[in-house]
Amino acid sequence: MNFKFFHSNLSVSNLEVSVDFYKKALDLKEIRRKDFGDFIMVYLSDGKSPFELELKWAKNRISKYDLGENPSHLAFEVNNYQEALARHKGMGCVKIEHKELGVYFLQDPDGYEVEILPQGFFDNLSK
Repeated sequence: MNFKFFHSNLSVSNLEVSVDFYKKALDLKEIRRKDFGDFIMVYLSDGKSPFELELKWAKNRISKYDLGENPSHLAFEVNNYQEALARHKGMGCVKIEHKELGVYFLQDPDGYEVEILPQGFFDNLSK
């Protein structure tokens, strides 16, 4: 038996705003969309890894989800950290910048956090 990591789901309050955010902030592309009646699922990909981000929008949802004390986040590695940081600062979505670690966190329209790591981050930790 082999397990393969496939996707992660985020429930969003405004599907098009969220899709637009992930396209602009992280260059993700919509690869499929399915309307299930009460809700719509949109799948986004970076086109490089097999991992997908699944955005679920309940059609009757009118407010953001209460994320409570949810410390979870997504993480993306980027080959040009300073360029990415400048883009995200321009978008106004940088929530936390850990200059001493060399990483930062975005906040998406629903309050989910996305960590941005420079390429080779974990390799550099051992030095």
